[in-house]
Amino acid sequence: MLTGLPISLLIVIYIIALIAGFLLLIKGADIFVEGASSIAGNLKVPKMLIGLTIVAFGTSAPEFAVSISSIFAGKGDIVLGNVIGSNILNILLILGCAAMVHTLKVKPNTSSKELPMMLLMTTILAVTIGDHLFDPTATNMITRGEAIVILLFFSVFLYYLFGMARGEKDKSKDKYMPMNKAIIYTVLGIIGIVAGSQFAVNGASGLAQLAHVSEAMIALTIVALGTSLPELVTSVMATRKGEYDLAIGNVIGSNIFNIGVVLGIPIAIFGGGSVNHVGIAATGFEWYDIAVMLLSAILLFIFGANDRQISKKEGIVFLVLFVVYYAYVIVTGINV
Repeated sequence: MLTGLPISLLIVIYIIALIAGFLLLIKGADIFVEGASSIAGNLKVPKMLIGLTIVAFGTSAPEFAVSISSIFAGKGDIVLGNVIGSNILNILLILGCAAMVHTLKVKPNTSSKELPMMLLMTTILAVTIGDHLFDPTATNMITRGEAIVILLFFSVFLYYLFGMARGEKDKSKDKYMPMNKAIIYTVLGIIGIVAGSQFAVNGASGLAQLAHVSEAMIALTIVALGTSLPELVTSVMATRKGEYDLAIGNVIGSNIFNIGVVLGIPIAIFGGGSVNHVGIAATGFEWYDIAVMLLSAILLFIFGANDRQISKKEGIVFLVLFVVYYAYVIVTGINV
């Protein structure tokens, strides 16, 4: 946060950063979807695979950057809140908004393999965080050992992705931009997404800190929303273009990458950074934060597996749960 400047000037600076971040995100996500779709088409790779890998990892880059910096700053609540909040937002807000644009069709492989994997990873995260549920005297935290377990399950997901790349081909006859242009679009899109997220997060976090709200609330709301903006814009843009595989794969892949890469890798390598080498504590979160994250994953699994589509009515369910949960988080956070 900037210091030594008048509050009125700080507010202006943070608002400008926020608006600039949104503009970069929107344009970056738009050209990123075009580039990633064209890469998939030129390589005859299934678009779901691109959504689960390139798009998911690209849009998870802001969360990863925030996670690394937060670990070394000793801010465990920011690390966990970033992942928990992002995963909740990805399902409730992003897929909720995407379903409002158009009913999202879910392919058989997605409902039988990718959705169960996302639910499994989410359950593992909930169990590793919830130490207090098994021992009332324990402190909720994720240790290095638990992070390694998360990475082992994540490696199973990667193995599945490699198998998908070898076993399936995109048989569509759509025309795509040349490969070199598609790569440039994808790279520029990622740059715009990451830069835009950083501007948006810095601006929003600065405004939130000026309002003197809790760090856990900032992590679950401002930071999570800021780092989830790439997924939001990318999925909505993909849905508008009829790229439903990219829209759904982006969210599923991003949630799995958030748990495996954004959370698992930094804790497994650095522990709790310079403050605590064992792991990071989850002292700023309540049981309902974990419950909503798990409930969101369960609902997505049920909706996707039931009739292999996410309808507008189901999108409304997501959005209503999003509003109720975050209204409660904001009210309790302000009263901290």
